Amino acid sequence: MEENKTAMEKVANKNDKPTRKLFLASSFNDVAKLFIDFSGEELNGKRVTFIPTASIPESVKFFVSSGRKALEKMGLTVDELELTQASKQEIRDKLEKNDYIYITGGNTFFLLQELKKTGADEIIVEQIEQGKLYIGESAGSVIMSPNIEYVKEMDDCSKAPELPDFSALHVIDFYPLPHHTNFPFKKVVEKIIAAYGERITLCPISNTQVITVNGTEIKVESRR
Repeated sequence: MEENKTAMEKVANKNDKPTRKLFLASSFNDVAKLFIDFSGEELNGKRVTFIPTASIPESVKFFVSSGRKALEKMGLTVDELELTQASKQEIRDKLEKNDYIYITGGNTFFLLQELKKTGADEIIVEQIEQGKLYIGESAGSVIMSPNIEYVKEMDDCSKAPELPDFSALHVIDFYPLPHHTNFPFKKVVEKIIAAYGERITLCPISNTQVITVNGTEIKVESRR
């Protein structure tokens, strides 16, 4: 992990984006207390745009409700935005007016497909560049990378037949790899590290870890 940290620090120095603020988790519910400190502000009464779209193709979806409950427990108002059901105007309105943006886990390829189809990808990048705090969980963290091809072993890309390519939102220049050491993803994560570890700057995180990006400062923090 120390090698990854050094590599990420080089990436951060190379790309000066002082306004960006990202909280990139594997399992948000497991690191929610770290988010309270990271936000640096009173959360009660704030509104978060909550995008569960990645979970649509998945049979297991418990993480959606656990993430929502963790946010509500902090006093946040959760404003759901399901991309496949929303108009382009509704998507823009919610992403722009609410205080935070949260994207859940699920199928990364399906998520990216819907972000691109609706234009939500460009709005999210705009909002992050303007300083809006972004929260990603698993797939929601991976899509911040330059390209999501590296998670093909983890997610079924056939679930996104309309996805033109694997280029992602590219808010960061490294590649979050969620669920490191955690069941049932332990073996597939090790396989991804073996295949891509020397080709791209991977940052594996377990369910009790989070990558925080605050301007050019990038850290991996662990739940105590």
